[in-house]
Amino acid sequence: MKTNFDLVVIGGGPGGYVAAIRASQCGMKTAIVEKAAMGGVCLNWGCIPTKALLKSAEQMAFLNEASKWGFAFENLKFDFPDIIQRSRSIAAENSRGVDYLMKKNKVSVIRGTGTLTDTATVAVYDGKDRETDRLSAKHIIIATGGRPRMVPGVKFDGKRIISSKEAMVMKKPPPSMIIIGAGSIGVEFGYLYHTFGTDIKLVEMMPQILPVADSEISKTLQRIFEKKGMQIYAGTRVESLKKDKTKVTAKLSDGNGPKTISADCCLVAIGVQGNVEGLGLEKIGVKVEKNTITTDKFMRTNVAGIYAIGDVVGEPCLAHIASQEALVCVDKIVGKDSPGMNYGDYPGCTYCKPQVASFGMTEQQAVDAGYNIKVGRYPFSANGKARAIGETEGLVKVVFDSKYHELLGAHLIGPEATELIAEFGLAKTLECNDEEIIHAIHAHPTLSEAIKEATLNVFQKAIHI
Repeated sequence: MKTNFDLVVIGGGPGGYVAAIRASQCGMKTAIVEKAAMGGVCLNWGCIPTKALLKSAEQMAFLNEASKWGFAFENLKFDFPDIIQRSRSIAAENSRGVDYLMKKNKVSVIRGTGTLTDTATVAVYDGKDRETDRLSAKHIIIATGGRPRMVPGVKFDGKRIISSKEAMVMKKPPPSMIIIGAGSIGVEFGYLYHTFGTDIKLVEMMPQILPVADSEISKTLQRIFEKKGMQIYAGTRVESLKKDKTKVTAKLSDGNGPKTISADCCLVAIGVQGNVEGLGLEKIGVKVEKNTITTDKFMRTNVAGIYAIGDVVGEPCLAHIASQEALVCVDKIVGKDSPGMNYGDYPGCTYCKPQVASFGMTEQQAVDAGYNIKVGRYPFSANGKARAIGETEGLVKVVFDSKYHELLGAHLIGPEATELIAEFGLAKTLECNDEEIIHAIHAHPTLSEAIKEATLNVFQKAIHI
């Protein structure tokens, strides 16, 4: 027997649950199908628990430099299982918060795995492949997320060769770790485990760590990491990866001949691939390419009534992108005006220390796009608040079009960069030029003054450098 809904969402991550809430707010009878804890990878095994772990690492780094702040103590110790447990508790609390939101918004939560049997029907199965529910809906949103991508020919074993999930629940920091992939995930875990004493070897195939970042920002972070003692191999391919009972060995190639590195374990952080299997997509003709579902700017697939959002539609695989796609998708379904998704302007954040954040075009992208640009920079070493809190590494960099003074991009590395980036997002949305940012009074002393100073510096008007 079928239960009828206006909308069925498959997947309860930051795309799926946001879509369900918005649909219910718009008067749609909505159900969400989820086989695990609500909140998806982000709340349970990604964004939230990693930030809890990174906060512990930040506190550890602070305590290691206690004498700089006028404190003295002996025999500093840490309890790594307690640190892990704190992160797991925070993840569980956030997941329960999503459960509450489902009840508050009268969204029916159906436990199990959803499969499309036709363009208007979702069969739900339990963990033993028994059908437990059958749901019908005019609109179905696929929000099944993604999973860590593996090195070809290599399998995760959860001990020597691990994914980010295992990295979040290790019993103790390993003596040494190879990290393959220096995007946000690899860089964050590199900072985390290095802070707790692990010898880190960070390998990235692209010419720079944080490959999508502005090159100046990336080089700054690499210098800081190498100063801390991390070994970084940028522009380096992993030719083979082998394990034995005690270590993992990687053979590398960087154009200057082969080299070999070894460590106690290896974290593979080379991205994610969409969870497209077992959904019945082939049966109803939904277009899938390279483990991602093809959609238009309103998140519609090629099959009427079937939509997809989040990691399952490909890069950029970010929680805030999935949530925005959810809002765009549902607004289109209910007939609200929507410009569709704009993937050109979104914040990208990396929560190591110093933090890295970006918005819009890098300097090189702006040049490649044909803009005649002006670039402004302001180092945190010149910012009074940064000096007061002892975090002077990094800078704010802004890219403007020289003709119309349009903000094209902003790139930060330094204290609270992931919070500061929001000002640039708002400025871009409101189509602010440099003068409007400059005329906004920024409180003193604050880190945000660096935003104003960098903007002043675009046209050689900076005051404090």
